[in-house]
Amino acid sequence: MSSHLPAQAHGRTSPGPRLGEEPGGSCDPSPGCGLARFNVLSAEAAEAVLLHCCGSRRWAQRVAAHRPYPDPGALLAAADEASYDLSQADLSEALASEFPVELDHGAPYAALLALDAAHAEYERKFGHAFVICLDGHPPDEQAGQLLAAIRRRMGLEADEERSISADELRRLAQVRLADLTHWLNSPDGSSAADSGLFAPVG
Repeated sequence: MSSHLPAQAHGRTSPGPRLGEEPGGSCDPSPGCGLARFNVLSAEAAEAVLLHCCGSRRWAQRVAAHRPYPDPGALLAAADEASYDLSQADLSEALASEFPVELDHGAPYAALLALDAAHAEYERKFGHAFVICLDGHPPDEQAGQLLAAIRRRMGLEADEERSISADELRRLAQVRLADLTHWLNSPDGSSAADSGLFAPVG
């Protein structure tokens, strides 16, 4: 789930609008506000879009069930609480839904080959895709950051790596929630989500 939202969650170099804000920087409880739109989605639609932020069904159900959220901070806090409360089965479900990070097409070919090999080796050892939140890293640094992180974490024991992966999933969920509410600011985003047409890209 490396690019599960129309606005890429990984490697964003500028923060853009904050969670629930309009492009101009403010948010009021109107149909044009992404957070307000999220609050009024049907339970089924809300859970469906949340599954693109974290692949645990129980996580999505918990975050959807606590609506309406009065502000972006309340949404992020609820998402964090649900992330910390994942059972081992929930975590396995979320990890199974992840895919290798998609890098910018401008990444060097040699780096992409090395990353493909590293991803394959990691998945053979741990049984799931390598999970990392690259938000805040410039695109030209992501290949190096990713390869170094995979190599470093390949030396960990399974339990320690699982704990790190869980924390990276939590961080990714926060970034993806911001992208989700930003996407819902658009008329197309709102209608697509409410109709169950929201789908990951890539």
